[in-house]
Amino acid sequence: MELPREGYLLRIIIGESDRHEGRPLYEWIVVKAREYGIAGATVVRGMMGYGANSRIRTSSILRLSEDLPVIIEMVDTREMLEQFLEIVDPVLDEGLVTFEKMHIRMYRGNRTR
Repeated sequence: MELPREGYLLRIIIGESDRHEGRPLYEWIVVKAREYGIAGATVVRGMMGYGANSRIRTSSILRLSEDLPVIIEMVDTREMLEQFLEIVDPVLDEGLVTFEKMHIRMYRGNRTR
């Protein structure tokens, strides 16, 4: 797949315990992104954070949380990500969604396949 030099980053921050259709919401989002043809997606588990409700969530052993922040980042064209967000938006009960322009320097897969 070829991406233009000027791409976009869609970032969705939710809780690790958020679920949809019986599975973790972050997993559902990434599977849907692949089905939809989004160029790439990555999920990162946060060590600590808080959101709109100001409840601190941390991986500290003293305050072990089962609902750490999860960041899902997707890269593609503006049009693809905006259309994909229309699919995901109805299932996001809480969290943060950001959208930003970015300069793509490299996008390569395994060249031997």
